[in-house]
Amino acid sequence: MIWFSTLTAQSRGILFMLTSVTFFSLMDAVAKRLSGEIDLSQILWARYGGQLLILVVLFAPRLKTLLKTQHPNLQILRGLLQLTAAACFFAALKTQGLAEATAVADLAPVLITLGAAVLLGENVGARRIMGIIAALIGALIIIRPGAAVFSFASLWPLGSAVCLAGYALSTRYIGIKENPFTALLYSGLICTAIMSLIVPFRWVAPSGEALMLMAVMGALGAVGQWMMIRAYAAAEASAIAPFSYAGLLAASGWGMVFFHQLPDFWTVIGALVIVAAGLYVWHREKQSRISPTANLPQK
Repeated sequence: MIWFSTLTAQSRGILFMLTSVTFFSLMDAVAKRLSGEIDLSQILWARYGGQLLILVVLFAPRLKTLLKTQHPNLQILRGLLQLTAAACFFAALKTQGLAEATAVADLAPVLITLGAAVLLGENVGARRIMGIIAALIGALIIIRPGAAVFSFASLWPLGSAVCLAGYALSTRYIGIKENPFTALLYSGLICTAIMSLIVPFRWVAPSGEALMLMAVMGALGAVGQWMMIRAYAAAEASAIAPFSYAGLLAASGWGMVFFHQLPDFWTVIGALVIVAAGLYVWHREKQSRISPTANLPQK
């Protein structure tokens, strides 16, 4: 399309990111639909099998090169963390709305900042600590421990956020030493291999519609992953990262369209607190990169 070629690199990156989170949130909606009919292992198998398939097709001539890694143990750890994050999130969708689960999972960016200070020794100032505390308060508003709406199942998306943060921190630890596509390939291989071993023992005969949705889910996940790759290839991470929060709006929209679920008042308030805190932490991260005295390792 001619109009697309006239866009700046940053605009293309933002458009790719918005497309990516839209596809991912639609994939989550399909997972929620499937969760009432087939086993969680089948959903995860379809998700990562789709990702692996598109990566193999796209990078077939370079596979041998991309599979070379100096950190095989970390690659395995990242794959396990990503699989666990997806398992926690899809488990949450059995009992929670898309918007509620997505909002709590959006804690991941601020947990990354906290984890970088604790595990990697990065400096975290008082203002960013306040942002982290605010995001945690936002999650508590949504989860509401002690309230009638609370159940331990409400903690699943929090587990997803923690695992996503662990995945990002292991990536940050490696830094720029390896191609990001290497991590994508390894996570696809590891997750698909693990689920291929588990799924025969958990297989629930799916209907024709469920089979079709499994294929659709794999395709949506693969396209979402590819769009995210294109986003970070087109523009700097600091320019496009805030637009990942559009996934919360998309999740709310899909929830209304497919499940007639409207987020309640406290979910909206908690989500706004999390997004505001996340954007503030991102802003502080960006300022530290700009500062000539900044010496923090960046992803």
